Amino acid sequence: MISAALVHDWFVANARDLPWRRPGTTPWGVLVSEFMLQQTPVARVAPVWEQWIAEWPRPSALAATSRADVLRAWGKLGYPRRALRLHEAAAAIATRHGDVVPSDVAELEALPGVGTYTARAVAAFAYGRRCPVVDTNVRRVVARAVHGAGDAGPARVKADLADVDALLPQDDATAAVVSAGLMELGALVCTARSPRCGVCPIQAECAWLANGKPEYQGPRRPVQTFAGTDRQVRGRLLDVLRAADAPVPREALDAVWDDAAQRDRCLLALLEDGLAEQTDDGLFTLPA
Repeated sequence: MISAALVHDWFVANARDLPWRRPGTTPWGVLVSEFMLQQTPVARVAPVWEQWIAEWPRPSALAATSRADVLRAWGKLGYPRRALRLHEAAAAIATRHGDVVPSDVAELEALPGVGTYTARAVAAFAYGRRCPVVDTNVRRVVARAVHGAGDAGPARVKADLADVDALLPQDDATAAVVSAGLMELGALVCTARSPRCGVCPIQAECAWLANGKPEYQGPRRPVQTFAGTDRQVRGRLLDVLRAADAPVPREALDAVWDDAAQRDRCLLALLEDGLAEQTDDGLFTLPA
């Protein structure tokens, strides 16, 4: 069993100085960070997060902003649908929760774009609640240290939550720190490719290390590529719309990608997802 005390003390001494962890950060700031950090590196998120919190320090401020401005501010973070879901969540918080991010997991999960992980992350990191928080890094730490496996394999939501819940102390505040510590341990020490076992605070308790660090033999998630994908094309089309002060003609979009069939498919997807709009005179723009 992993020692929660060791994880707690290691995190207190070694946690990265991330802007959303600093004193004075509101639950809204934590929620914004969690939306931005989904599948996006910390280094890319930090400057954008600081700009957003300066511009929109409360949910109501973001809710009052146009979707076009939200998408422009999202910039190159990727997966821009997250920006629209965050915009919708801000409106829900402003109207249903008095402009205060709720602390209850069920109420958080009822917000647009908030799932199992994000709801628990906000409850733990913004409100100091005892709440298992499970991401890829945490699953890897538990798989190795508790189960002796090289990796976690496919997600098992209920089992993963139960595994982490069993490791948390009963005290809310301490458990919240341990939740953050498990995540940080996976991000900085118990990494996927080059784990730094020699500096791991729980190396003496790690079943994987004790077993001789066996290689993971189970199913793996396919490696995602970017070049040439629809995701890249959608990003280039959005770049044109974000940079324009007014609706643009189809020719401006056609110029960014040679494959007409793929370009048309991606433009249609942007329109269907509400990330772009076509005007009555056939021009294209960000949503109003």
